[in-house]
Amino acid sequence: MKRKVLVTDYAWRSLDRERRILARVGASVVSAKTGDEDELAMLASDVDGILTNWKRVSQKVILNAPHCLAIGRYGIGLDNIDVQFATEAGIVVTNVPNYCVEEVSDHAMALLLSLARKVTFYDRAVKSGVYNLQAETPLYRISGKTLGILGFGKIARAFYQKAIGFGLKILVCSPRLSPSQIAGYQVELVSFPELLQRSDYLSIHVPLNSETHHLFSLDVFHQMKPSAFLVNTSRGAVIQERALLTALNEGLIAGAALDVLTTEPPDLSDSLIRHPRTVITPHAAFNSEESVEELQATAAAQMADVFSGNLPPSVVNPRVLGQPNLRATFVGNGSSGM
Repeated sequence: MKRKVLVTDYAWRSLDRERRILARVGASVVSAKTGDEDELAMLASDVDGILTNWKRVSQKVILNAPHCLAIGRYGIGLDNIDVQFATEAGIVVTNVPNYCVEEVSDHAMALLLSLARKVTFYDRAVKSGVYNLQAETPLYRISGKTLGILGFGKIARAFYQKAIGFGLKILVCSPRLSPSQIAGYQVELVSFPELLQRSDYLSIHVPLNSETHHLFSLDVFHQMKPSAFLVNTSRGAVIQERALLTALNEGLIAGAALDVLTTEPPDLSDSLIRHPRTVITPHAAFNSEESVEELQATAAAQMADVFSGNLPPSVVNPRVLGQPNLRATFVGNGSSGM
């Protein structure tokens, strides 16, 4: 049977790598033009799999995909896939859990250093005709300052390894983490309020879900040091952006570096984007030649596994495997499939 895979969107040059991998199991690739929900719902009607980067695979899209066996996420986070509804429909959902760990942790460190040493701010001033050492003072030594890390997954732990070399004292807030799980790390496990109150730099490394959506509200910014800097390489909607703008304008915090925003691409005239105390990068933290190659290959290979009857290594909804309506058939699984 000839299979078809819908790619909702992608941030790299071509889908040649996916096409080569999927062709080995007799599958072709169709790429959406806009990735809008209506277009995806239309294109999903005759596909056997969906691969998505940032576009949303909603309940409507899934309802219009009666033959879909699997939905694969190009990345780690799953906030753009209705995983619960996919599970109810008997569809396997996969992700790439080890993706871009080095890249995102590098980027978070680069953003922290840019804020701490005012690299971006000095560069803007010089390019605008102001060559003045005092333009962005005072500057403070990084060593000895306190870095707060919210969340302590793979990327956060890689970030910790890089940050520790700069002599930072490191606090970690991760509610489900026990002291035994941080044995061997030079960190102090603290509550969220304590993280806010003590951090000179605060880096966000949590998934976007009902607990973290708009977690950084105006009340939260009131609890931070006025000299503190915020770094976000996780998801834009973890921060209430209007509250962050107010916090910057009122001096509640000293600055913010954001690789992710609630709306992407953003309105480039937006006050937060143009604020003199923000550093903004275009959701670039994941990007390197090596990481993108691994991402494409892994996501496509997992889809090929499903089509071949092999259980892919990163199923994020394992409950579906025991359901009688499981659409895919896996060798030794005992499911009937479609």
